[in-house]
Order: sequence, then structure tokens, then C-alpha cells
Amino acid sequence: MPPLKQKLLARAPSAASGHSAERWCSLFLEYARSECHLAANTIAAYERDLRRFRVWLAGRSLLSLTVQQLSEYVRWLHSQKLATASISRHLVALKVFFRYLQLEGAVQENTAELLGSPKLWQRVPEVMSAPVVEELLRAPKPFDPYWRRDRAVLELLYATGCRASEVSYLRTRDVHLPESYCRVYGKGNKERMVPLGEPAVAAIQLYLEQERPQLAAASSSGPPEWLLLTRRGKRLRREAIWELMKRYVLRTGASPDVSPHTLRHSFATHVLAGGADLRQVQEMLGHASIATTQIYTHVDQTRLKKIHQSFHPRA
Repeated sequence: MPPLKQKLLARAPSAASGHSAERWCSLFLEYARSECHLAANTIAAYERDLRRFRVWLAGRSLLSLTVQQLSEYVRWLHSQKLATASISRHLVALKVFFRYLQLEGAVQENTAELLGSPKLWQRVPEVMSAPVVEELLRAPKPFDPYWRRDRAVLELLYATGCRASEVSYLRTRDVHLPESYCRVYGKGNKERMVPLGEPAVAAIQLYLEQERPQLAAASSSGPPEWLLLTRRGKRLRREAIWELMKRYVLRTGASPDVSPHTLRHSFATHVLAGGADLRQVQEMLGHASIATTQIYTHVDQTRLKKIHQSFHPRA
């Protein structure tokens, strides 16, 4: 059972008050943060989803919403052109929030639980070809303000297959360039070792020697521990990584839909195409279940055809 659900079920309901929807959301997030100790990314996701819910809620009474009205909310989410997975996540946040309202005594029943989640289908992720990836990795140029850092960011994303948030939280002590690997902390703070190729090692080394000292000197709170820094010496946040990548994607003329996660998909597909074992890829990506990794076997049809031709007696 998820930690938040355990905490909520153990909590005795209290009398409802006349709080606004914004206040109820704030109380819920504070409870999830301080008493349930949920991960910062989980709290941020709940906050974003509930903020969107309040946009739709305008003019409606939170504590008297019916199932029919909440169904309208689901239709509204579809009208916002959200992906099916995003809509499912929004509904999970809504159900947990209403469970909190119910146990606080603000509502009699959790009407959100009656909403069905949209059926998820396995979508083939967008993948960049190796030449396009190479062009993107070379996009940061010496005329860019922090081109060495930006090149190190892109090399890290592609060399490791890490999520943008994982790269953002890398510390200098997590990166072992002589041994060509880095220590990454993924979802649930699970630790894993990820290899680094020669180009990534070279890009990080150049950044550490020629650019990071300047950025670190701008820090107002002592020597920073983070590997990737802003011009003020602070940690380069996940959002900033997305922004800088979008800038270089536009420069190369690649699809505007390309994101840090596209490099993660490309990493997985390319190493599988090179002959890596699925279990090894699962470990490098930090997937809890190999079923999540298996989607990449549907992407590289060329490799599957070669295997079929090599081993099937009637190929």
C-alpha cells in the first residue's frame, strides 16, 4: 500500500471547515510533505495536477462535486490534448486528494474513486537516429555562454540514459571519470551505477576544468556540491535542462517534440541495437520492472529482422 494511503487510512477524520479549494489543496500538499514524507518530485506532480484541476473548478463548489461533474473534468483534460498517461496521473492525484477530503470530514464519500482511468496502451517512444543525436550533441558552440556545461549535459543524458532530474541531482563526488562511470539516484532514491563513454568523459572533464570553477565561484552559500551549475552557482534544475535542450533542438532543426526523455529512449534503443541484453538495459535505465524496458524491443525492428533471418530455419 502506498505510504500516503497508509497515512490517510490511519488518520481520524476531523470536522470540515469552510476552506477554499486552494486552501484544501495547500493543506493536502503540506500533509503529504510533512507527515507522509513523499518525494519532492511526487509532491511537485500532485501540485501541478491539482493546480490544473482548480483551473477547471472555477465557479464550481469543490465539496459538492458530483460524479457527472468530475466526468466533465475528465473530458476537459482530453480537450487539453494531454497524453493518456498524463490524464491517468491527474486522476490518481484527484482520487488521493478526495480521499484526504473524505478522511478530514470535508466530504461524505470519495466521488473521485468512481471515475474510471483511461485505458493505457503501449506507445512506441520517439527515438532519434544516431546521426541526429550526434548533431544535437555538437550543437553547443563556443559562442554560447556556457557551451562546455551544455555539451556535458547533453552527453550525460545520452551516454547514461538518465532522466533529466537524475542528471540535475548529480554531485561531483558521484562522477568517477578515471573509472568511466557515475553513481545515480533514481526514483525512490534507488542507487545505480551507469557507465560513461569516452566522449561523455571528455565533455565532463572539459567542463570541470574550464567552466565549472567560474560558476562555482558565483555561489553565495559556499562551494556547491552539484556537478551542473547555473551562472549563480546553484544546481541546474530539471526545468533548465529541458529549456537548454529545446534551444539546441531548434538549432539543429530536429523535431520540436524532442526532449531529454527522447535521448533516454534513444539511448535504450541504440544499446539494444548494438547487442546489449535487455536485463542490462533495465539496470542502466533504473526500471523496477523489465516489462517497462521491453517496450524498446518494439522500436528496433531492424535488429529483430536480423535475428529472425539468422536463427529461423525458414527465414
